[in-house]
Amino acid sequence: MKRLPSSLLSTTLALSAAACILTETLAWAAATSTTDQAAYTERKQAGEKQIEKPFTLNDQCPPSFERLADNTCQLRTLYDFYDSPAQHGGVQAELPTMKIKMTPQQIDLSRFLFFDPLLSANQDMSCASCHQTDKGLSDGLKRSMGAQQQTTIQQTTQTTGLQQTSTRLELNRSTPTLWNVGLLQQFMWDGRATSLQAQAELPLLAKEEMGNTREGVVQALNSSANYIALFETAYGQKPDMANITHALSAFQSTLISFNSRYDRYAHGDKSALSDQEVRGYNAFRGFVGRCSQCHVPPLFTDSELAVIGAPANDQGYIDSGAGALSDDAFKQGAFRVPTLRNISKTAPYFHSGQFKDLTEVVEFYNNTRGHAAPEDQPLKIHWHIHMTQGAQLSQQNVADIVAFLAALEDETHLPQIPNVLPSGLQPVASLTPASSQSQPDKLPAEQALSQ
Repeated sequence: MKRLPSSLLSTTLALSAAACILTETLAWAAATSTTDQAAYTERKQAGEKQIEKPFTLNDQCPPSFERLADNTCQLRTLYDFYDSPAQHGGVQAELPTMKIKMTPQQIDLSRFLFFDPLLSANQDMSCASCHQTDKGLSDGLKRSMGAQQQTTIQQTTQTTGLQQTSTRLELNRSTPTLWNVGLLQQFMWDGRATSLQAQAELPLLAKEEMGNTREGVVQALNSSANYIALFETAYGQKPDMANITHALSAFQSTLISFNSRYDRYAHGDKSALSDQEVRGYNAFRGFVGRCSQCHVPPLFTDSELAVIGAPANDQGYIDSGAGALSDDAFKQGAFRVPTLRNISKTAPYFHSGQFKDLTEVVEFYNNTRGHAAPEDQPLKIHWHIHMTQGAQLSQQNVADIVAFLAALEDETHLPQIPNVLPSGLQPVASLTPASSQSQPDKLPAEQALSQ
C-alpha cells in the first residue's frame, strides 16, 4: 500500500481512526461477554451428576483485525499507509508483516487457554499468572516465579506448634511483556525461539516454569469434553501439541499496542505530545542518546540480540544470556532488545530486574560503556553503547526521555479475562510467593517433617 499525501494524514484522520477503533472495541467486548455468558459450567446437586452447558467461540476478529474472505484475521493499522521500510526508524514507517494465519475461533479458544491453569503440571498457574493484565502483561517482579516450590517447616510457639511454608522458587529472569509480540523475529530473553509458536511450547515444558510435558498438556486438554468440542470447532480435530501452541500464539498475536499518544503524534496530531515529551523524543532519537538505533519505531525494538554490559542482579547472579546457547563470543551476555511499548507499566527493568525505574535505566546508558558490567565476564559490548567519557546527556535530557516513554502507553486491546474456563478451574491471575499452613501442635516434629 502506497504512502498517502501528508495532508490526508491529518488530525482528522487520526481521530476518525480512533473512533473506529473504539467502536470495534465495544462491539468485540459485547461479543466476548456474550461468549463468556454462554461459556460456563452449571453444577446441580443431583447426586454426583454435573450438567455442562456448551461453550461457544467468537466468530468476529478482535479490534484492529480485518476478517478476510478465508475467515482469517489480518492486522490493520494506520501504519499500513506508509511504505518506508521496516527498521526505518522514522515516525511514519511500515510495520513488519504478521506471519501467523488465525481465525476468530482460534483466537477466542486460545484466550481460554491463556488464562487456564490446566496447562501447568500442578494446575495452579497459567500463562496469565506471569503475564498479568494489570501489570503491562508482565508481573511486577524482579524475577518470575515458576512451578517448583520449596517447603520448610519450623517451630513457631508452644501454642501454634509447627508451621509449614511452601515458597515458589524464583527464576533467574524477569517476565517480558507480550505487547506486539506477534511482530517480533526472536523470542525469549536469549532469542532461543525464532517463531512465536515455538516459543509458546517452551514455558509449558520447562520444569522451572509450568513444569509440564507434551503428553501431560495434550492429555489434560483431551480430558475435558469442553476443550475437545472447542478444538473441533476451531481446528476440526482434537487437541494436540501443534494446534495447542498455534492457538496460544494466535491469541498473543492479537495483543497489539499502536494507539498511544505517540502514535497519534506519528500520524499527524502534533498536539498529542507535550513540549517535554517532544524534547524527550528528540533526545531519544538524537545523535547523543541514540536510543532509537536499537529501539526502532514503531515497534520500539529491532528484535535483535545486543550485549549492553548489564550488571549482575541483586543476588550476584551473572547471566550469560544467548552466550549460554552458543560458542560465539559476541553472544556472551547478549539479550533480546525489549520493546518500549507500555514500558512505564513493567517495572522493574532488564532481564533480571536490575533497575527499579526508568530513570535508573536511562542513567545506566548515559554513562561510560561497560561501567556496570561484571569484571569477570568477557563481553564484546554492542557498538550502539557508545559513550566512552561518562554522561553525555544532561539531567534534563534524562527526565525528558523518561517523560517521552510514558507517551508509549496504550492498553486499548487488553484481553478480557474469562469469567469461567472450559476446564472448570478458576483463572489464576497472579502467583503468591509463599503460603503458610500451621500444623497441629500435638504432632511430633519428626512426623510433621515426613508429611
